[in-house]
Amino acid sequence: MAAKSKSKGRSVPNCFGYPLSIFFIVINEFCERFSYYGMRAVLVLYFKYFLRWDDNFSTAIYHTFVALCYLTPILGALIADSWLGKFKTIVSLSIVYTIGQAVMAVSSINDMTDQNRDGNPDNIAVHIALSMTGLILIALGTGGIKPCVSAFGGDQFEEHQEKQRSRFFSIFYLSINAGSLISTIITPILRAQECGIHSRQQCYPLAFGVPAALMAVSLVVFIAGSGMYKKVQPQGNIMVRVCKCIGFAIKNRFRHRSKEYPKREHWLDWASEKYDKRLIAQTKMVLKVLFLYIPLPMFWALFDQQGSRWTLQATTMDGDFGAMQIQPDQMQTVNPILIIIMVPVVDAVIYPLIQKCKINFTPLRRITVGMFLAGLAFVAAALLQVQIDKTLPVFPAAGQAQIKIINLGDSNANVTFLPNLQNVTVLPMESTGYRMFESSQLKSVMVNFGSESRSENIDSISSNTHTVTIKNAAAGIVSSLRSDNFTSKPEEGKNLVRFVNNLPQTVNITMGDTTFGILEETSISNYSPFSGGRTYDIVITAGSTNCKPTSEKLGYGGAYTIVINECSGDVTQLRYIEDIQPNTVHMAWQIPQYFILTCGEVVFSVTGLEFSYSQAPSNMKSVLQAGWLLTVAVGNIIVLIVAGASKLSEQWAEYVLFAALLFAVCIIFAVMAYFYTYTDPNEVEAQLDEEEKKKQIKQDPDSHGKESEAVSQM
Repeated sequence: MAAKSKSKGRSVPNCFGYPLSIFFIVINEFCERFSYYGMRAVLVLYFKYFLRWDDNFSTAIYHTFVALCYLTPILGALIADSWLGKFKTIVSLSIVYTIGQAVMAVSSINDMTDQNRDGNPDNIAVHIALSMTGLILIALGTGGIKPCVSAFGGDQFEEHQEKQRSRFFSIFYLSINAGSLISTIITPILRAQECGIHSRQQCYPLAFGVPAALMAVSLVVFIAGSGMYKKVQPQGNIMVRVCKCIGFAIKNRFRHRSKEYPKREHWLDWASEKYDKRLIAQTKMVLKVLFLYIPLPMFWALFDQQGSRWTLQATTMDGDFGAMQIQPDQMQTVNPILIIIMVPVVDAVIYPLIQKCKINFTPLRRITVGMFLAGLAFVAAALLQVQIDKTLPVFPAAGQAQIKIINLGDSNANVTFLPNLQNVTVLPMESTGYRMFESSQLKSVMVNFGSESRSENIDSISSNTHTVTIKNAAAGIVSSLRSDNFTSKPEEGKNLVRFVNNLPQTVNITMGDTTFGILEETSISNYSPFSGGRTYDIVITAGSTNCKPTSEKLGYGGAYTIVINECSGDVTQLRYIEDIQPNTVHMAWQIPQYFILTCGEVVFSVTGLEFSYSQAPSNMKSVLQAGWLLTVAVGNIIVLIVAGASKLSEQWAEYVLFAALLFAVCIIFAVMAYFYTYTDPNEVEAQLDEEEKKKQIKQDPDSHGKESEAVSQM
């Protein structure tokens, strides 16, 4: 039921004891988090596959964006507390946010610059410029409103509604996780769809467009509740006062650096000439906690690689879960799912069990354990990467070439690679694997079928992969050489498929919606891309005969040569040759590293916020919130520095490097925590209140005496 309560002369609509306005705020937060995490889930793949950036540069720009998103909350807090107020700040920056999301959606429209309609943008610079503009606007928007929305929600409650306010923050946090979880499931599915006007491509405009629409909905919903909000006027930002106090203390200490001035107990005491004792004492408590924050960014450096390195790792894995196909960027949903499960389990089971074992598991020890677990997660990621690397093909480097022989004949073929005289026997209807040669040492291939021989001249061979088909036909040995143009495994989990015609007549081939055209006898078609995890209808027209077989189920990230050996009536014989092995390591093997990292997050992040709030004065929570968000930003900057400076060629080695750095930082933090002394801010502030009260009595004893006399006469 809706009711009304009075607040400062006006009626505030209530629903079940809660201000009606908070429901608009919760819906707003859900839509905003859906928008942000949905866009971020597909971002690194957009960089890699649409803008065609390599893994390292994609990772660098991704973490630059995330760092910016966690730096701008300081700007948002200053604007809200010192100038516009929370409501106007949220509205104005949400408009910027929505525009940024819309620009991102537009930037991913392939047909916008695809003038020749070949499926690739003709002016990639336009797409890059729009993308960077959109990301900067999004960072300003999401970061700017981050410190305002939750605080604005808290402002809607009266002083006697502490219980409702506490539940509101729980609901608010749930809306964040719900928005994150749902969007991380949905947007990769939207991305995997194919759309386009002139050519069918992965649908990044839809993947970015839906989050943009949700951000617009978020803005409309928030404005719709405008008449119900309690809007607190800006009263100045405590962060500014703290910074000024610190700055004055440093400057004053520098002025009085000579030995003739007596030392003070704490360097902040040099601010006492200008600032009151309470502010100085509160600033000391805050700086004591902020000092402990110094090692924490290393945790976030590892944690935020879920959306970059771990997502890129998933692109080289098999996402076939039977009834469903998991996209690489959907693996990020493992974290919020585990968070929802692990938080209550840890609070209700693990911590009480540790307490029963009489282990003093203090907050700082929990944080240390969380950092250690994050390091273990990256060790697990490194071990997994080693297994993935074993399945990856080796491609020719500069000055090298690979060659494969396919025997289409009905007898053994003896093949000699000249001039180094390497020999290999190829069985009928079989093929060799790719054999590596120095390009300068491979001049020709000599093929022998019994007494017949033929030489295939390959003097002009380049640093690439090549296939030679051979056949002992009635008219003699037939052979052909074709460049495969492999430089890497097929991307985005797609497969490459080509056909070889081993029939005595020309054929016309169609597979799915792709036409391979007419193939002469023993000739090889070009490769065409196909999505994995499914079968395709094949139509082979040989003269007046049509054969319509169904392909085998394709894997993910493989390359296949399909040899047509027979097509007559209902009989079709196809031979499948794997040119590149499909992804064989299953994505489910990423779950252990996600589980370990999530366990680390639960004991690190939740405990860190709880500890910070318990050690800070009541009016300086925002300073610590800004400091906490700053550790996330610095962590993402660390990724840029380490990944850029390490120059490691192997991805597993980079994972080990990050794990080693975190283990080292973990030891440093453990030492800092050992020497940390817990304080009770309420007790300190109570002592300050008592001192101020005594000081006031000394300054005005007559007034105090009259008050005491009045009290005694009552």
